Amino acid sequence: MAETKTVHSPALTYFSMISLLTLCPPFVILLWYTMVHADGSVLQTWDYLKQHGLQGFIDIWPRPTAIAWKIIVCYAAFEAALQLFLPGKTVEGPISPTGNRPVYKANGLQAYAVTLITYLSIWWFGIFDPAIVYDHLGEIYSALIFGSFFFCIFLYIKGHVAPSSTDSGSCGNIIIDFYWGMELYPRIGKNFDIKVFTNCRFGMMSWAVLAVTYCIKQYEENGKVADSMLVNTILMLVYVTKFFWWEAGYWNTMDIAHDRAGFYICWGCLVWVPSIYTSPGMYLVNHPVNLGIQLSIYILVAGILCIYINYDCDRQRQEFRRTNGKCLVWGKAPSKIVASYTTTTGETKSSILLTSGWWGLSRHFHYVPEILAAFFWTVPALFNHFLPYFYVLFLTILLFDRAKRDDDRCRSNVREILETILRKGSIQDCPRNLLRDPDSMTNRDTPT
Repeated sequence: MAETKTVHSPALTYFSMISLLTLCPPFVILLWYTMVHADGSVLQTWDYLKQHGLQGFIDIWPRPTAIAWKIIVCYAAFEAALQLFLPGKTVEGPISPTGNRPVYKANGLQAYAVTLITYLSIWWFGIFDPAIVYDHLGEIYSALIFGSFFFCIFLYIKGHVAPSSTDSGSCGNIIIDFYWGMELYPRIGKNFDIKVFTNCRFGMMSWAVLAVTYCIKQYEENGKVADSMLVNTILMLVYVTKFFWWEAGYWNTMDIAHDRAGFYICWGCLVWVPSIYTSPGMYLVNHPVNLGIQLSIYILVAGILCIYINYDCDRQRQEFRRTNGKCLVWGKAPSKIVASYTTTTGETKSSILLTSGWWGLSRHFHYVPEILAAFFWTVPALFNHFLPYFYVLFLTILLFDRAKRDDDRCRSNVREILETILRKGSIQDCPRNLLRDPDSMTNRDTPT
C-alpha cells in the first residue's frame, strides 16, 4: 500500500477533494448557462437562482439526449481510432517508480491535422453542421459530466482488479484512490494508453474542435466572423498546435509521469477542458466585438509571442536532457546542477538540471507566458463581464498550487539540491526541470 502522504494538511486535502468532486460538475453547467442563456452575466444567473432556488437550478440543468451521446461517442471513437492506427514514431517515457518505462506512439500531430481537416470538410460539404454541437452544448456537457464520472469508477475498479503495470495500488482510502487514481499508466490491451486518450486526444483535441465550432456558429448566425472571435480562435489553435507538436515532451511531465489516472486528471480532461478552457470562445459567439485591425494584430502578436516563449522553455529543457547537457543555451554552454536522488526502491540515481536560459531567469518562469497567453486569447471579449476571464483566474490558481506542490515535494525529497537551487535562483519556486521531472522525485507515486 502507498502511504497517504499529502503536500497540504489532511483537513485541507480532504476539503479540496470533496469540494472539487461536488462543486465542479454544477459549475460547468452554470458557466454554460450563463454564457449562452444569461448574456454572460453572473449577476443575471445569480438573480435567477435567488428567485427560483434549487428547483430553478434543476430546471436549467440539461438532460443528456440521444444526439449528445451520439456526438460524444462518434468523436471519442474517431479519436481512439486515430490514436491506435495512425503511424507514428515510437517514444519512450521516463522510468517509473517501479522501473517500468512506458512506450508511446507519437502520432498526435497527425491526429490533430486529420481531426481538423475532417471536421472542416464535413461542414464544407454539408455532411454535418458543427453548429449542432453548439446548439446541444449543454446536453453534451451534462452527458460528459455523468459519463466521465462512471468512467472514473471504471478506472478505480480496474486499478483494483486488473492493473496494467506494477505502477498501481491503493493508499487504503477510497476517496483519495478515486480522486487521485489507482494506476499511473492504465492501458486497455497493450497499446491503448488511457491517459494519452483522456488528456491529449479527447481533452486537448476537443479544445481545438470547439474553438472552430464557435467560429462556425458565429458565422452562421451573423453571416461573418468578428475579428475578436478570429483572434481568440487563432491563438487557441496556435496553442493547441504547439501542444501536439510537443506532445512527446508532455508525456514526461507531471500530468502523465506523476499524476495517476483518477477523477483529478481524467474527469478534468474529459469535462473541465472542453467546457472551461474553451469558455472565452463560447462567450464570444453571442458577444462579437469589433477590435479593429490594429488592435487585433497587437493582441495576436503578443499572444503568439507568449505561446512561443512557453514552447521554447520546454524545448530548451528537452534539448538539454536529450544531449546530456552538451548543447548551447542562448549561444552559450548551459549551467547545470548534478542532482543525486533515491528512488522508491532505494536505488541511487543522478540527473542533470538546467539552470540557465529561461530556466535561469526564475524558477517556473514558463508559467508567466502561459498565463499571459490565456489572457491574450480572452481579452478580445473586453471587460463587460468577468466570466470570460474565469479560465485565466483558474489557470493562475492551478499553476500557483502546482508550484507549491512541486516545491514542497522537492524540499522533502531533494533538500540539499533545493538549497543549491535557491542560492542560484532569482525569484520563487523550483526549476521546472527538477520539479516536474519524475526521475528526480522519490515519492512521485503517492498522492499529493
